[in-house]
Amino acid sequence: MKARTRTHAAASVLLTPFFVLFTLVMVVPVGYAVWLSLFTEKQSGLGFGGTRTVFSGLANYTAALGDPAFREGFVVLLGYCVLYIPLMIGGALALALLLDSTLARARRFFQLALFLPHAVPGIIAALIWVYLYTPQLSPVVDAMEAGGVGFDFFAPEGALPSVINIALWEWLGYNMVIFYAALQAVDRSVLEAATVDGAGAWRTAFSIKVPLIRASVVMVALFTVIGSLQLFTEPLIINKGTGSSVTSTWTPNMYAYTAAFDRGDYGLAAAASVLLALTAALLSFAVTRFTGRKGKKA
Repeated sequence: MKARTRTHAAASVLLTPFFVLFTLVMVVPVGYAVWLSLFTEKQSGLGFGGTRTVFSGLANYTAALGDPAFREGFVVLLGYCVLYIPLMIGGALALALLLDSTLARARRFFQLALFLPHAVPGIIAALIWVYLYTPQLSPVVDAMEAGGVGFDFFAPEGALPSVINIALWEWLGYNMVIFYAALQAVDRSVLEAATVDGAGAWRTAFSIKVPLIRASVVMVALFTVIGSLQLFTEPLIINKGTGSSVTSTWTPNMYAYTAAFDRGDYGLAAAASVLLALTAALLSFAVTRFTGRKGKKA
């Protein structure tokens, strides 16, 4: 009984810092955002007096959902997720499988080369690519035009691919390292047995290796979904640095940023943030349930 008490006491001591930090950086900010979203500021009199904070209930949520700019941001986000998530997970998995194959050479060099873009801060990466996208400045655009290929990276049809390209450049190598590390943990005797049974490289990769690292694939997919919904830095830099079609409300995060710091409407910004957080939570739950059912069937 004393041993169990000591174990519980030790567990409490070790877990307390985590729960304190979690409360301070997660629970408190989310609670404050929810509280802030229930209030709005109004000017007294004819607009010449000071402002006062009044309780508005769900008015900020209604205003956000009723704003076409906010809804269009979710449409852009949907298109981004549909294109970006399969490219990210499929590309990272393909690169990891190539590095894990017997045909791969100079594995450490390619791991470092593919991971290095992730070490570049997101703002710096976006600035680099804005330079590479800008006509009359970019050697890439000049080479494309010399080859007879004309493409405006800042046009309405080019803005989304441009942002996806930056995000892939930043995160593809990072997720590849996660998949490669999981592949290194696969029991080599299982792969040898598959080879003895006559399984080729493709069959071994997709029928044995991928199912065995399913947990890593699910984790990367979950984090990629959450990260996709938080799209902000890349389109913000493109919006600030060029005359592109990326507006200040292009994504829900940018909408909340504009509402808070350009319009001073913190209640509306908080409501938009809470709605985005709820969307992320629902999608995360859906991904977890879907992959859980697939795992049980497997």
